[in-house]
Amino acid sequence: MNRLPAYFRLLHSLSSASTIQDGAPGSYSAAAPVSQRRRLEAPRSRPALTLIAALVSLTLAACAGVPRGTPSGAAGTTPASPLAAEAAASAATPAGMDAPQMPKTSVAAAAAASGAAAPEDKLDVLLEDNLNPGQKVDLDAPKTHVDLWSRIRAGMAMPELDNDLVRKAEDWYSTRPDYVARMTGRGSLYLYHVVEEVEKRGMPMELALLPFVESAFRADAQSTAKAVGMWQFMPATGRDFDLKQNIFRDDRRDVLASTRAALDYLQRLNKMFDGDWQLALAAYNWGQGNVSRAVARNQKLGLPADYDNIRMPDETRYYLPKLQAIKNIVMHPETFGLELPAVSNHPYFLSVNIDRDIDVALAAQLASLDEETFRQFNPQMNKPVILAASSGQILLPYDNASTFVTNLEKHRGPLATWTAWVVPRTMKPADAAKQVGMSEAGLREINRIPARMLVKQGSTLLVPRNASRDKDVSEHLADNASIMFAPDVPPLRRVSLKAGKGETVASVARRYRISTTQVAQWNRVSTKATFKPGQAVVVYLRENQQVVAEAEPAKGRAKPAVRATATRTPTKVAAKSPRNASNSKARTARVATSNRNGGGNVATAKTPSTTTLR
Repeated sequence: MNRLPAYFRLLHSLSSASTIQDGAPGSYSAAAPVSQRRRLEAPRSRPALTLIAALVSLTLAACAGVPRGTPSGAAGTTPASPLAAEAAASAATPAGMDAPQMPKTSVAAAAAASGAAAPEDKLDVLLEDNLNPGQKVDLDAPKTHVDLWSRIRAGMAMPELDNDLVRKAEDWYSTRPDYVARMTGRGSLYLYHVVEEVEKRGMPMELALLPFVESAFRADAQSTAKAVGMWQFMPATGRDFDLKQNIFRDDRRDVLASTRAALDYLQRLNKMFDGDWQLALAAYNWGQGNVSRAVARNQKLGLPADYDNIRMPDETRYYLPKLQAIKNIVMHPETFGLELPAVSNHPYFLSVNIDRDIDVALAAQLASLDEETFRQFNPQMNKPVILAASSGQILLPYDNASTFVTNLEKHRGPLATWTAWVVPRTMKPADAAKQVGMSEAGLREINRIPARMLVKQGSTLLVPRNASRDKDVSEHLADNASIMFAPDVPPLRRVSLKAGKGETVASVARRYRISTTQVAQWNRVSTKATFKPGQAVVVYLRENQQVVAEAEPAKGRAKPAVRATATRTPTKVAAKSPRNASNSKARTARVATSNRNGGGNVATAKTPSTTTLR
């Protein structure tokens, strides 16, 4: 079991078994008046006074009414750090008594209370158990030594499945011990928090195993259908359960937020299907509308409408058997020749509340973690900066949270080197990069700008901070930022043509090397439409693209419209001669063009009467 540094354990009141020696140096609040500190430093023969002084110190700290500095008469004393002040307050609690909860305090405020100047650019932080804020976590309590798997086994409550699909899934997992080891190893980081939430809601403990089926407990998993996170939320379903998705973050990957949303969703589905967890899980995989229709279909036919009898896709049919197989492995791993890692029955990580933007790289460095490991606990971050207005917290293992706070106190200088910039007008990436002072390649990479695209007005880009852009990102921008692109193509001009015989959307598209969809949209017809002879046809061409005029087909080659009637009048087609064609009257075709601003010019072209202007 991971052990905390002494002062960090004191900070969170994690050790209720430790005893306090009366008058022990340092067992007082650094913010307490001198008279109280002297009483706390009394000889061991006066335990009553020590206890009274400790209680007074705690009362003052809890009421946030402590003096803002050490009295001037306290010569020779050194102001303690804010963390030491809170640790000392925790240490002053007599053995056997629960420590009163400290108010939420910022580092800056605590530093001011202890007489120390608050460093510039310091984060407001609060280390807390994210599942039970305000409650003491005792790592030495007997329950923390219980294996979490035993707690999961005791909470199983769903009906058993026993069929060939279950045995198929069991065989699959049991023949892949390395896969199971990786999956359960990842799950051990988050499993306690999922179990806590499931238990709080009175839900069957099998649901805590569902991320094994959905994603193998990978918080960064993404399916081909764009489902994301260890609970595999689709974008629309995620938004329905308040999982924010923007350029800065995707809460579908957030361990705590996605767990809350998944259990909310499962509770809704369970209620929708009258308490049937099997149907609820089928709906979680297949969609509630699909399962509802399948149930209604069986009810209409007078057939059983439970999980075993409704029609569903093979993937959904195999969904519950996979969960049952994992349940069986958890219940009796030795039967399948597998070994589960030991998982302690206490939180693996803490949440550290922040109120300033901070670079991911710097946060990882302050926590003594490599960036990859840091992102395992904070996979929702899309960019190299954590926005306080959006996230508000980071997750860190216990020991690393302690290290983070200690190193943060010592840190000097800016916390974030990135900020958000709203594009004032539609711009080329090169122009935007020049305006914000970075390379075009760097701007494209960090903002994922595709090639041959313009950045549209109102888009939000991540850019370096400078003297004119040194503010943290606002809450509105952090929650609503988006980026929009437009094709970077030359300006187009509108050209109006007259259709010839047998002219179709496809033939016009081929001639000008544009898509049939575009031609159809411009003319408000279907992609398979045929134009009437003489009908006006609109196309948009590049400035340097010429209007094409095709010559009369050579003898023996008929145009499509002529070929269509050739079976009725074949002799007429054969009777046409090049001489007749060359002597035909000429006609004038007017081609209307317009410039990019909508103004127009009129171009005149002479072609043979048997030639259609394309």
